[in-house]
Amino acid sequence: MPRYIALFISVVFQPLLVPTLVFGLILFLVPEASSIPDSFKGRIFLLIVLSTLVIPMVTIFGLRLSGTLKSIHMVDIKDRIIPFVITTIYFLLTTYFLHDKGELDPILWQILGIISTSIVGLTLITFFWKMSAHMTGMGGLLATVVVLSMKFPTFHALYPLLGAIILSGIVCTARLYLNAHKPLETYFGFIFGFVLCFIGFNLIYP
Repeated sequence: MPRYIALFISVVFQPLLVPTLVFGLILFLVPEASSIPDSFKGRIFLLIVLSTLVIPMVTIFGLRLSGTLKSIHMVDIKDRIIPFVITTIYFLLTTYFLHDKGELDPILWQILGIISTSIVGLTLITFFWKMSAHMTGMGGLLATVVVLSMKFPTFHALYPLLGAIILSGIVCTARLYLNAHKPLETYFGFIFGFVLCFIGFNLIYP
């Protein structure tokens, strides 16, 4: 795999993209997974994209431009701590906002709460070990597809399931090719994300 392709994959399919993919699945591909009216789904989705993808990314680029962050790829473990902590705060604040809006389907804050929990765990581990955030996200995405396929028979999960599996393999290969992680760091990240989200989604979709 050429290095520029591995870099492209790492940047495009970054961990911050996962909440967008998860909520895209739940809001648009599995409409029975929430009680959000169709007319309101676009605004909810935009809120998720802005608060969990756009704003954290702008913040990370700001840290890079200010010199606080040596590289947006965060090769050194010490470079990961500040961005991870800030991202955790963004996610927790968004979760609180959705929880505070009692008129919204509680499934929204519960889903983001599960994702936020995985980020909190990842951030805490990052203080001691460089577990793969990319693979934590991929594990969580695959778990989401698996649980949705189990709970909602009308969900045609074949292609999303194959897509999540193939994407996980591609992202893992790219991270290992770039020497961004050791194999154990990617495997443990994937298992951590999958197990936490599998349990969490089974709890909110009994």
